[in-house]
Amino acid sequence: MDGRKNNGGHSTKGVAGRKPKSEEQALIEKLSPLEEKAFKALDNAITDGQNWAVKLWFEYMYGKPKERVELTEIKEQPLFSDE
Repeated sequence: MDGRKNNGGHSTKGVAGRKPKSEEQALIEKLSPLEEKAFKALDNAITDGQNWAVKLWFEYMYGKPKERVELTEIKEQPLFSDE
């Protein structure tokens, strides 16, 4: 055998992919009673001028700004000299 089945790829063990909707719904139900406290804590942090809170609010309200990546051209260099 060539061992290709050990190369990875699609998992059949049930650990890959998204959690079941039932687990997600259970977590939402568990966290829902804390929603008012979370908003109050965020409000207090914004009122106090906490930078992380202001940043979080803007990112959720308007979306994160697009990140810019500056690419520089790399010239190829020969491995061996012509000498």
